[in-house]
Amino acid sequence: MLVPLPVRDVMRTPVATIGPDATVVEAARRLRDEGIGSLVVEADGDCVGIITESDVVAVTAEEGDTAALTVGDVMAEALVTVAPDADIETAVERLRTHNIKKLPVIEDGSLVGIITTTDLSNYIPHVSRPTPTGDLPSQRTRFTRPDTLYENEDWKFESYGTADGIDVGDHVRFSKTLSQSDVEAFAEASGDTNRLHLDEAFAEGTRFGRRIAHGTLVSGVISAALARLPGLTIYLSQELSYRGPVDIGDRVTAHCEVVERIKDDRFRLTTAVDDETGDCVVEGEAVVISDPIPESA
Repeated sequence: MLVPLPVRDVMRTPVATIGPDATVVEAARRLRDEGIGSLVVEADGDCVGIITESDVVAVTAEEGDTAALTVGDVMAEALVTVAPDADIETAVERLRTHNIKKLPVIEDGSLVGIITTTDLSNYIPHVSRPTPTGDLPSQRTRFTRPDTLYENEDWKFESYGTADGIDVGDHVRFSKTLSQSDVEAFAEASGDTNRLHLDEAFAEGTRFGRRIAHGTLVSGVISAALARLPGLTIYLSQELSYRGPVDIGDRVTAHCEVVERIKDDRFRLTTAVDDETGDCVVEGEAVVISDPIPESA
């Protein structure tokens, strides 16, 4: 499992800057020649705005003498920033809340870096994924007979969807306890015998201070949830971001929601796993094929 990364470890530095009195033409030329998407605007050592490729395109599309415009005329003045010691999840939330793609990083009033959605996508692949609706439409039915071979008394699930397959808005959740025997069985089955998961004395000396469950074991409950959607669900891809550790013996809950139909039988889903306190420990998105159940089943 990973621990949250600080913005400092991800940000780009040094940052390309420009003065507010420079012309938009000069800004456009620098964006092109330097292969960058933005310039932070500085005046007297202070960050006063940002100008992006989108700003330049919008200006050049207007009528009139746009060549006479300065950076100060078109820059975004409501500058949204982040501190270098903030975790990258804070940066993601700030980008989403303000519907922007770039965050200058400010420390003690000084510009020390910049972080973008492109940078973050290397660590949080689903940073631009579709947002789940959170709705459970009234026409959807809660399924109580899953298309699985067997169940276990410890496992709990809820699946909402349509009887003839899955569709946008369908939602499923599955929970189980990750026991000591689960961790040992996973280590044997996968070959991942990292002592962090199996050796208490060793684990006490790590950044976690105790043994934790394998990250892939935790994310595996997403697959269990998908198996409880109507029909036969087949994985095509899964992107994941690990946000925190899970203790052995904790109960985890996977949540999956269909957010996009890509083709007739292919769907994109948001996927997440919460620990027993309700904190999200794994987050991402999946693409699946939904086939009908074979007639021979």
